[in-house]
Amino acid sequence: MMTDPISDMLTRIRNGQKARKVSVTMPASKAKEAVARVLADEGYVSGYSTEGEGASKSLTVELKYFEGAPVIERIQRASRPSLRVFRGKDDLPKVLGGLGVAIVSTSSGVMSDREARKQGIGGEVICIVS
Repeated sequence: MMTDPISDMLTRIRNGQKARKVSVTMPASKAKEAVARVLADEGYVSGYSTEGEGASKSLTVELKYFEGAPVIERIQRASRPSLRVFRGKDDLPKVLGGLGVAIVSTSSGVMSDREARKQGIGGEVICIVS
């Protein structure tokens, strides 16, 4: 049993980029799909897709490179099961002065820190990407 599936997803992405993989595959969940959607919307990955049904459903994230280097320099978990990190709309982190993105789980769904600030809502900071 996996205790933190989001951390597993981020680790698979990090390891896949170090190994220069085109894509990485992992067990799918709605939370992982939401994080992959934000990464794709922000331009950190080329895309994502899900295959299968039920418990055998898998998520494939297509990694993105620019001039041979991974687009994602750092992807780090902020909130974990043993230490949740919640921030209000005014306290959401600005990653690298706005060049990076914090992925936030809000009452309106999973979104980037910019989108959460624009909508005026805070939430749980899932991870930081730059």
